[in-house]
Amino acid sequence: VQPVESGGELVQAGDSLRLSCTASGGTFRGAVVGWFRQAPGKEREFVAGLRWSTGSTYYADSVKGRFTISRDNADNTVYLQMNSLKPEDTAVYYCAARVGNLIRIEIADYDYWGQGTQVTVSS
Repeated sequence: VQPVESGGELVQAGDSLRLSCTASGGTFRGAVVGWFRQAPGKEREFVAGLRWSTGSTYYADSVKGRFTISRDNADNTVYLQMNSLKPEDTAVYYCAARVGNLIRIEIADYDYWGQGTQVTVSS
């Protein structure tokens, strides 16, 4: 399965934005889908994860209460709703998928990666 992200754009601090991740050539059924981000000069980091079968979620502390990960079964799509955006949320956001039931936060645990979508938050 090939994750394909969309929705990134330039927004102002305090704005909201929703990213989408679709499964090209396959399905997210039976998988865990994670959102990661990489800011300039920094390592890629875990943002949020969702277990497709149950809808259970897990968030990094830095986004907890502001970001929400969810799924649409009909469209085979995972969303990342981002509210109260801050300049430090500026990064390339990646969608990734792994086969299994556990939401992992390590990059190496994910098998399939999208190309990323740029989110820029201006102050």
